[in-house]
Amino acid sequence: MSAAPEIAMLAEAASLVPAQLTLGTLARQLRSLASTPERWWNLVRFDPDRSEKIMVEESAAHQAWLVIMPPGDAGHRCDCDVAAMIAGEATEGAPGSTVLRPGALRVHGQPHGLRGRGTGYSISLHARAQRPAR
Repeated sequence: MSAAPEIAMLAEAASLVPAQLTLGTLARQLRSLASTPERWWNLVRFDPDRSEKIMVEESAAHQAWLVIMPPGDAGHRCDCDVAAMIAGEATEGAPGSTVLRPGALRVHGQPHGLRGRGTGYSISLHARAQRPAR
């Protein structure tokens, strides 16, 4: 007697339920997305009057989006788990906060404010694990 049919059925059922992403896995996915602009650059829009939030990826496990802020933008509320500046500069929270620049990945634990800084547009990528339904 073979257990293969039962194993195949269990594997198929497990693939329908998304596993909870760790922050490390989510950060790796965001870094991969940031390093392949051909996947999202065509979505970038520069609106001089307001910030833009543009969905890039959405799956059962996570969401990823761009935030584009014009120079001097007053702010954008964000509830991401991880973020990466692509271009320009921004601060989190108050205007005197730490300046975020392209390169480093930022891990967040709670909703926060994002403000444009500098004389050019700020472009950042954000990701969040999908929250379980309540």
